[in-house]
Amino acid sequence: MLYKFKSKADSDLFMNQGPAERILTIIGKEPGARGIIEPAAIPEAIARLQAAVDDEDRLRAQQGAVARGITLHQRAWPFLQLLRRSLDADEPVVWGV
Repeated sequence: MLYKFKSKADSDLFMNQGPAERILTIIGKEPGARGIIEPAAIPEAIARLQAAVDDEDRLRAQQGAVARGITLHQRAWPFLQLLRRSLDADEPVVWGV
């Protein structure tokens, strides 16, 4: 399944199922065919996702791990941008509608 995240504040963001569901779980949303992140919930979503990215980056640095494949940092960046722009415009982020 392909997720299409939409907001009036930015262009559409397409993500494959695995990465999209991982990000949704991190921010406390139930993965599924439809959903919404209301503007009031966006600051917490940003904080949770940024904390997960920071934790993974810190762990990789401590272990001296070389990034293999695409990291959470890379996957989350466009989603964080969408969230930030939506917050600035006071617009929700939706998918599956």
